[in-house]
Amino acid sequence: MLLKKVIAGIAVAYGRRRVAGLYPKGVVEALILRTWPVHEADQIVSFFTRDLGKLKGIAKSAAKSRRRFGGALEPMTHVLASYAEKPRQELVRLDACEIVASPLLDPVDYARAAALAFMAEVLEETLQDRDPQDAVFRLALAVLEQTRMGRIWLPVTYFSLWMVRLMGWMPEIGRCTDCGRSFAGGPAYFESQRDGLVCAEHRHPAARAISPESLVLAARIFRDPIAALAAEEWPRNRAADLRRFAVQNLERHLEKRLRSAQALRGMG
Repeated sequence: MLLKKVIAGIAVAYGRRRVAGLYPKGVVEALILRTWPVHEADQIVSFFTRDLGKLKGIAKSAAKSRRRFGGALEPMTHVLASYAEKPRQELVRLDACEIVASPLLDPVDYARAAALAFMAEVLEETLQDRDPQDAVFRLALAVLEQTRMGRIWLPVTYFSLWMVRLMGWMPEIGRCTDCGRSFAGGPAYFESQRDGLVCAEHRHPAARAISPESLVLAARIFRDPIAALAAEEWPRNRAADLRRFAVQNLERHLEKRLRSAQALRGMG
């Protein structure tokens, strides 16, 4: 409720201005996804808003202005973004960002940095510009709260599976795609070049298995909030087959390799 009041108050202030043909849009709640340097100190920023979907904007002098952007343009930073735009222009003008929550406030090691980079890259690659996805936004905030140093594998697994599902790419996880038979406590199998899970009878020799235990975990992930699972131990090898399946599914539909996923795969 307090966050909504802050947004409304700032939006009123920005909504009363019109400068140089710009149409102020006020303030949006957003997650920073990626930045690109342009010119000497400007940056192009890709940011995912709760209400408007993914936007890209030019942040003038962002590399120099600590007052307007100091620390707020790091990937997966939760911000209130003030922006304006001109008709028929793809890039908005990003005026300032106020940090709501920064992942840098907690300790960051290589594993946590890789997990945050993975989430940012998946959002950047899967989301279409100006396509609101409130469920995805809420998912991202929920997993960010649980992504801590030494505890990355639950949020990475939870986020990966839910992104596949929310994008409409998740097959039936309880039955064989080919014959419809329930896995009934047995393993399921998946392949790199096809959708769906199959039973042992219909698996390809090169197929990889998802264990019965991981199938049960998948059902829990789709049923329970991440906070309900956070008290359990999640070492790297727990549900590793589920993560492999989810990431492979994402990469197949995106038709590209996710560089951050390769970093996670390489972690011992």
